[in-house]
Amino acid sequence: MIHQVIPVSAGVGEPEGKLYTYLWDASEELELGKTRPLILMCPGGAYKRTSDREAEPMALTFMAMGYHVAVLRYSCGEGIHYPTALLQLAKSMKIIREHAEEWGVRKDKIIVQGCSAGGHLAASLGVFWKKKENLWRMIGADAETVKPDGLLLSYSVITAGEFANHSSMEGLLGENLLNCERLLEEQSLEKHVSEDVPVTFLWHTLTDEAVPVQNSLLFLSALCSAHVPTEFHLYPEGKHGLGLANRLTMGPGGRGIEEGCESWIDLAKTWLSRYFPWDGDAQ
Repeated sequence: MIHQVIPVSAGVGEPEGKLYTYLWDASEELELGKTRPLILMCPGGAYKRTSDREAEPMALTFMAMGYHVAVLRYSCGEGIHYPTALLQLAKSMKIIREHAEEWGVRKDKIIVQGCSAGGHLAASLGVFWKKKENLWRMIGADAETVKPDGLLLSYSVITAGEFANHSSMEGLLGENLLNCERLLEEQSLEKHVSEDVPVTFLWHTLTDEAVPVQNSLLFLSALCSAHVPTEFHLYPEGKHGLGLANRLTMGPGGRGIEEGCESWIDLAKTWLSRYFPWDGDAQ
């Protein structure tokens, strides 16, 4: 495994996030997977932190499926607001594509994954990659360089409207901008979906009280209207922030265990195999 920690920022003097790579090393003993898709992960945390439970445990699970993985610990917290995290995500896409040959990454098969607020970040790149070229110029990139090839979203924050997770919007925009209608409209991602959004997998639970299921349902409806190939799974029970929903991502006191939701990762594996087979270069 090739593991690196790469600083990521939008420029000199800007906040610095960190990109953690977990890459399969090339080996003459392995017949398949000389090049592989990469899953770029955005942990949740209400744009105020990045969750450990939604980072490495999930990353190594995806790696065990045969994928390269990178985890973006984007800058967030007091005084750090939009578009810092989005620029760091776009910069991470640029870094990955620039090193694709060296790292054995299929540059046309980079999936952006996110949980909760990290799902909002991932989905933001999915809806805006072609619409914000002026923003990408700040990091010396164009739209094709930052384009995600797929989205994999877990109980994601999507809307800034009626069903918003207000803590995430506060972390994203800052308390002083929460009443700015233009910014709230922009961060309601369901209103910006087009046919340019890549293939998407998303799941949610009906009983999520922190990020209501309507977030995923609004996004799903918009994706369907735009004819974006989409797979959606709704579980009848489960609290917010489940991670893998099993013991690997169990928090203190058994938090995060939900046997009824454990199947989501197997369903995601099937979806990944259909659209992004890691042994596709051998076919």
